[in-house]
Amino acid sequence: MREAVELAVGQPAPEFSLPGGDGQTVSLAQFRGQWVVLYFYPRDNTPGCTTEACGFRDAYPQLQQLQAVVLGISGDTVASHAKFSRKYHLPFLLLADIEGQVARAYGSYGPKKFMGKSDEGVFRHTFIIDPQGRIAQIYRKVKPETHAQQVQQDLARLQNLCP
Repeated sequence: MREAVELAVGQPAPEFSLPGGDGQTVSLAQFRGQWVVLYFYPRDNTPGCTTEACGFRDAYPQLQQLQAVVLGISGDTVASHAKFSRKYHLPFLLLADIEGQVARAYGSYGPKKFMGKSDEGVFRHTFIIDPQGRIAQIYRKVKPETHAQQVQQDLARLQNLCP
């Protein structure tokens, strides 16, 4: 097992390239100059992950007004992401991190316990990345029901702090 990464606000966001549910490869670098909401989630079509994704879907018009790009990352396949996106009409990209390499780079992958079972997987974490590619906000404790609204409020606040 790899040692956990601990990122901090102000650090450069780890670069990545991953396949998206639309079949295209997406890299963080292509969004330089824009705000990015990068959220990691455990699995498509599970209750908390669906609630979180639909929250970002519902807040998407406001996030677009704030000129932010939303990217979701989990260990699910491109096909799973495509199906999940269609089912819930998600207007943003979901990226397939099958090996968990990007999640590890963000400190969002590791040992988990659920119903008495231990496993490794993706943690529910979110990062706001500024237009220069630096981490502006980190969420390590996420409540799926209210998370998108919190991100929207924090993004507006962060943008007011930046010249």
